[in-house]
Amino acid sequence: MLLIMACLALPILAIAPVMAMDRPTLLVLGDSLSAAHGIPLEAGWVALLADRLERRDPPWRVVNASAGGETTRGGLSRLPALLQRHEPQVVVLALGGNDGLRGISPDEARDNLEALVGTARKAGARVLLVGIRVPPNLGRRYAERFHGIYHQLAESQDVPLVPFLLEGVALEAGMMQPDGIHPTARAQARMLDTVWPELEPLLDAQD
Repeated sequence: MLLIMACLALPILAIAPVMAMDRPTLLVLGDSLSAAHGIPLEAGWVALLADRLERRDPPWRVVNASAGGETTRGGLSRLPALLQRHEPQVVVLALGGNDGLRGISPDEARDNLEALVGTARKAGARVLLVGIRVPPNLGRRYAERFHGIYHQLAESQDVPLVPFLLEGVALEAGMMQPDGIHPTARAQARMLDTVWPELEPLLDAQD
């Protein structure tokens, strides 16, 4: 009897990994704002997104490849391997904040973001671009030029855009950690709500 039960269990063990691989995949490539810096990982907006997509039909697999301190240049160097490994149907690009904080040329950041979009599309993925505003530490003109690259790229590449990930968060009491850069756990649901209207159509196109 034990032998029969063990044999019956074998097909289930073999099928489970295949079913997981058959799920459509969403890849998030971002920085510390998407890596849940300073809060539990499961409280981050990407984890909340994964919970929401688990309830879709079919359910989606979410891969969070975000890393603290990541720049557009660093993301560009990592993206090809991530695409090869995970074969995502949708890629969310949420980079640029660290470029701005480091005073990197807006032109360089835009070129890197354009290359990121092109690389993801060549791999067959739909792309969502998520923008950020940088503090005016390096001057208001620089900050405005930097924010403008997202709109320029969205128009020239015909890619959907979330203009500002921290919309309704950055200036709200209780929504930012003491460093003034990273959002609190309380802010994460609002961040997801900011991303969702632009993201959902890409998911529907893949279902």
